[in-house]
Amino acid sequence: QVTLVESGGGLVQAGGSLRLACAASGSIDSIHVMAWYRQIPGKQRELVAQTTSSGRANYADSVKGRFTISGDYAKKMVYLQMNSLKPDDTAVYYCRLEISRLGYRYQYWGQGTQVTVSS
Repeated sequence: QVTLVESGGGLVQAGGSLRLACAASGSIDSIHVMAWYRQIPGKQRELVAQTTSSGRANYADSVKGRFTISGDYAKKMVYLQMNSLKPDDTAVYYCRLEISRLGYRYQYWGQGTQVTVSS
């Protein structure tokens, strides 16, 4: 089994910054995809940023130029640096990993961390 634990959320004023971290533990042979999603109550969870083991990253249009995703595959960590935060960024942020174990591919989600941006 694999467990993901997010940290770094909190309350910040508009224009401020936060850095989210997600730590993975458990049996992992390799990590293929690291991603951050966010969800507002009553809305669907949306992809914020994703990076792959090949080094390719993509971002939601709403966060391009403000957020940066990075991953440390050896330490099984994924980060989301969020700058120039806006009230619209307020949401619960979740990390997701796609991993391989014993030849099979799995995905796992963290429990979420709240980010609140005040105007």
